[in-house]
Amino acid sequence: MLRILGKASSINVRKVLWTCAELDIPFEREDWGSGFKSPNTPEFLALNPCAMVPVIQDGDFTLWESNTIIRYLATRHGGANLYPAEAIARARVDQWIDWQASELNRSWSYPLMALVRKSPDYQDRDALAAGCRDWTRNMQILDHQLHKTGAYVSGEQFSLADIPIGLSVNRWFETPLDHGDLAAVRAYYDRLNQRDGYRLYGRNGTP
Repeated sequence: MLRILGKASSINVRKVLWTCAELDIPFEREDWGSGFKSPNTPEFLALNPCAMVPVIQDGDFTLWESNTIIRYLATRHGGANLYPAEAIARARVDQWIDWQASELNRSWSYPLMALVRKSPDYQDRDALAAGCRDWTRNMQILDHQLHKTGAYVSGEQFSLADIPIGLSVNRWFETPLDHGDLAAVRAYYDRLNQRDGYRLYGRNGTP
């Protein structure tokens, strides 16, 4: 049985949970992270020296980093429909997974802490405005891509890339800011909601 260490509200843990739902992978999950068992304990650090969730244990194999985990699960459990073996098709999926991690994920950091977490350390008006502009610019890039494909991030079919991107879109709409006129993103959000895994772990009101 796959063991998943990490609290269910974590966006990165939710990537793994949604992937398991898409691939019908049974799992057991344990609450680790803020508000639960601390990942700074020797027990957890022995599994992930970065003290971050999620971590998975698949038999005697331990793995961390959420995007690596979902790629592993798709490869391990016959998920070629999500993560194709053919080089060009896989590269298109990987491109958007990596963009989410390197660009989109970074752009929401200040707005999320200011507007959702209400952190007193993130209340500078200029920094917040700059963060919202950067986040909006990345969402416009996504909107343009979705206009091109007419369906999902990497093409006409749902893929592994839609899992981190779909969670990011949930975070966008659950954060109280001006969402603008991103019709393709809105349609994509509704399209994803037709998937059982997204309703369970993606569009659940947890930014």
